[in-house]
Amino acid sequence: MKRYLCNVCDLIYDEEKGLPNEGIAPGTRFEDIPDNWVCPDCGATKDAFTLID
Repeated sequence: MKRYLCNVCDLIYDEEKGLPNEGIAPGTRFEDIPDNWVCPDCGATKDAFTLID
């Protein structure tokens, strides 16, 4: 599983953990998150995230 870093606020999206509080189940691949999803901490779009692993 991969991890992605928000370049705006440094939130890390870990595919293994998901974001259950945001409705994203553990094991959800980043590319499977809807394109209109935004960072729950700062509102940045998916293209603001960079692969870190």
